[in-house]
Amino acid sequence: MTHTATLSRDDMADRMGPNNIVMSWTKDGKEIVYRSRKQTFNSFIGQLFKVSKDGGMSEELPLPTGGFCSYSPDGSKLAFNRVFREFRTWKYYKGGMADDVWIYDFKSKKTINIGTNVAQDIFPMWIDKEIYFLSDRDRIMNLFVYNTETKNIKKVTDFKEYDIKFPSVFDNEIIFENGGLLYVFNSKTQKSTKVDIEIANDFSYSRDELVDASDYINSMDISPNGERLLIGARGEIFSIPAKNGITRNLTHDFKSHDRDAIWSPDGKNIAYISDKSGEYEIYIKNQNGEEDAIQLTKNGDTYKYHLKWSPDSKKILWSDKMLRLSYVDVESKKITLVEKSEVWEFRNFEWSSDNKWITYTRPESNKMHKVILYNVENKKKTEITKGWYSSGNAKFSHDGKYLIFTSNRDFSPIYSSTEWNHAYSDMSKIYLVTLSKDTKSPFAFENDEITLEEDKKKDEKKDEKKDNDKNKDVKIDIENIQNRIIALPISVGRYWNLYANNDKIFYREYHLGAKKATTKFFDLKSKKETKIGNFDFEVSANGKKFLIIKNNKFSVIDIPSSNVEPKKFVDLSNMKIIVNKKEEWKQIYDESWRQMRDFFYDPNMHGVDWNKMKEKYAKLLPYVNHRNDLNYLIGELIGELSVGHAYVNGGDRPSSERIKLGLLGAKISKDKSGYFKIDEILKGANWSKKLNSPLTKIGLNLKDGDFILEIDGNNLKEEKDIFKFLIGKAGKQIELKVNSKAVEKGSRKIIIKTIVSESELYYYKWVQNNIEKVNKATDGKVGYVHIPDMGVHGLNEFVEHYYPQITKKALIIDDRGNGGGNVSPMIIERLRRKFIIASGTRNVSANMPSPDEIFIGPKVLLINNYSASDGDLFPFRFKAQKMGKVIGVRSWGGVVGIRGSLPFVDGGDLRKPEFGHFSTDGSKWEIEGYGIDPDIIIDNDPAKEYQGEDQQLNKAIEVIMEEMKNFKIKVHKKPPFPKK
Repeated sequence: MTHTATLSRDDMADRMGPNNIVMSWTKDGKEIVYRSRKQTFNSFIGQLFKVSKDGGMSEELPLPTGGFCSYSPDGSKLAFNRVFREFRTWKYYKGGMADDVWIYDFKSKKTINIGTNVAQDIFPMWIDKEIYFLSDRDRIMNLFVYNTETKNIKKVTDFKEYDIKFPSVFDNEIIFENGGLLYVFNSKTQKSTKVDIEIANDFSYSRDELVDASDYINSMDISPNGERLLIGARGEIFSIPAKNGITRNLTHDFKSHDRDAIWSPDGKNIAYISDKSGEYEIYIKNQNGEEDAIQLTKNGDTYKYHLKWSPDSKKILWSDKMLRLSYVDVESKKITLVEKSEVWEFRNFEWSSDNKWITYTRPESNKMHKVILYNVENKKKTEITKGWYSSGNAKFSHDGKYLIFTSNRDFSPIYSSTEWNHAYSDMSKIYLVTLSKDTKSPFAFENDEITLEEDKKKDEKKDEKKDNDKNKDVKIDIENIQNRIIALPISVGRYWNLYANNDKIFYREYHLGAKKATTKFFDLKSKKETKIGNFDFEVSANGKKFLIIKNNKFSVIDIPSSNVEPKKFVDLSNMKIIVNKKEEWKQIYDESWRQMRDFFYDPNMHGVDWNKMKEKYAKLLPYVNHRNDLNYLIGELIGELSVGHAYVNGGDRPSSERIKLGLLGAKISKDKSGYFKIDEILKGANWSKKLNSPLTKIGLNLKDGDFILEIDGNNLKEEKDIFKFLIGKAGKQIELKVNSKAVEKGSRKIIIKTIVSESELYYYKWVQNNIEKVNKATDGKVGYVHIPDMGVHGLNEFVEHYYPQITKKALIIDDRGNGGGNVSPMIIERLRRKFIIASGTRNVSANMPSPDEIFIGPKVLLINNYSASDGDLFPFRFKAQKMGKVIGVRSWGGVVGIRGSLPFVDGGDLRKPEFGHFSTDGSKWEIEGYGIDPDIIIDNDPAKEYQGEDQQLNKAIEVIMEEMKNFKIKVHKKPPFPKK
């Protein structure tokens, strides 16, 4: 029926909802109303369109945004939501984006809000003189009704446990889902009746399935002598031959997530983390998989991170989310706490070759992390690095002579081209410490002398003895150890994955601007650096085998001494397993619940009984028959925390090929002639790749009102939808026949290249219109800057528009629709600079303020309900710094931050809100669930906004013009020059 832009976010399970979703029918039953984001630059926002049930070109409804909707009985009015957030996993929401039910009158072109309750009022359904809708004003989402004559609202259902979901109206009945069951509500009897339904379905997506586990690898290790690999994949642990042999699944349990397996240095056992007990614990198992696993830890209370065997295979070191670094004695199962942090997790730690020392990176509150030595026998800690430079990635050399680590100690600033400012990027090198004071520096000055044959033989015997004595005590002289730190003579960059053996130090390296990270080694004897290749690596416990990891392929070779290009790879074809989807989904559900318990920023879980919530939604697990069902159920669970950034995505689920539609960068309609009319060409900017607008290319000479008669030789006169001929043609050249009139005579053929998305063109049009409006209304005195997000795009837009307008008298900053990110502190820092002194020079009439690039005049800030995340924090900072008035409506209210997902067996993704914001006086948590109140409340009327009237921007212009009258500071003329 429709052919619309193929968006990157277009999935039923996405928190923004699908791109195109049916909302309603027109009252005559001839047209379908749907919501689409095809004409927006903001994923939060969609518009309402209608299309004939027989297909054809769509028509916009006269509203700037829209969601769920329902026509009045006579079709003259529309009850609608302006927002659309039912797919978000955020219950009991009362922030600025909370929906109300509005009524639009098609005749008068006026809108009214039928209620301003702070809770969610969604899914309006018009029956006679009443509008039914869902609301969670009493916490659980129930059905309410609004009488259009009396204006009264009353509650008509009273479900206590589960929300009502996705209601739909027909005649005088409303069908809805609650707790997995369907009910029909009759508006005349005011009663709900459960509907008994039996569906004959094969549930093919929940059947046991043969899966290639190699597509889900999340950990790997190499056996001590390099004969086998240990791979964690799809929740199982596999032992795989490096060359020849059989692949073994060592765990065989779809009810648990077995992960982070490592081989004991003696080769006898493997250690791994598993949640088979209901909590993550450490287990060991014979490497051949024939014996039952032994559980080493118990009473797990949090998430455990990766494991490290001691070289004698008697102890295992690990860290956890309780910010502890601990080790367990394999025989006694006694656990020893090395250190507990109050700053952050321990993520980097290692044993010495004699098992008597541990080195680790201690997180510090000033971000200057320290390398620590821990004596296992006396439990004493020594700081190898002080707090002047951030250090980490510490490792003992295999021979016990050195401790190697990375540290940010090189300072070479990059200077900005937009202002006199700096940034530091590549700051790190690799450093080594001679552990014994008797060990000579590998960079000591040398004096060549002759070597006698008997001396040479003695040295060879010493080297042979040293190789056989791998557990020799590591001698560490603590006194003055910090004075024995020296740097490798390598370039400054970013380094990690260090390994040292036989006077060679291997590492991964990356430099700013490089296309890829590189693996290299530095030879302490020859004092030379050698590139090995572009891949990751691990080294076997005996120090002789090298595991190359590249593009999810693995190759085992001898320790390299030159550039390596792997040609033979480990055979992973026997990692296929039959997965019990039901058991796996339950494990994923349980792990999601635990991860939220362990990582959520509030240990009290916002006052929610988290155990009860697990039981509440686990009742529905038996009915999950698709990975999207599971994501939906997990979304309902985490939604109970009533927090903004709780997200669940992905996993192993069926996918459909996305065939991208070629777009023309124009609004097009079906003309009465039968051809298609170009109603509006989106102008864009052809010097910019992202703003390329196909119909504006030099020499095409097209204009609004022209007609398209053919596409690639296909005559369009009898066709309903022009986009039918653009399916699969995104980014490709096509031939159009065009004319200024809807006739063949005088037509011409042109060739254009279609685009994939028009969102940047719509954004550019909106921003340029706002700039023009502000310029015109203020006689060019006031600047306008819109910041679409707080990421790279938003920062670029700020830089692109802020500096060219820095000499204007005042500034309007627009944060509306800001999708968040993390750069708001940078932008605030620039905006809050104060005028301190002026500078002048000979023969130059203009006088410059100092610091440079400072905006001296008054400022105002626009926000709306789509100002989100870091777009919430931006107006908070703006107000706290008293930088100017904030105008608009309350912002989104979601600022508890997240980081990347922890691994799930099928590649799923769960984001756990971990970083809350509270007031400097410690009195309250800020913003979350509420948003930022503007100083001046202006809510754009939807009807007027569609017609082009931006009441919020108008108010900003009015306020800034008034403030300019009273603004005192200006850059004066130069005073008389001094006489000395």
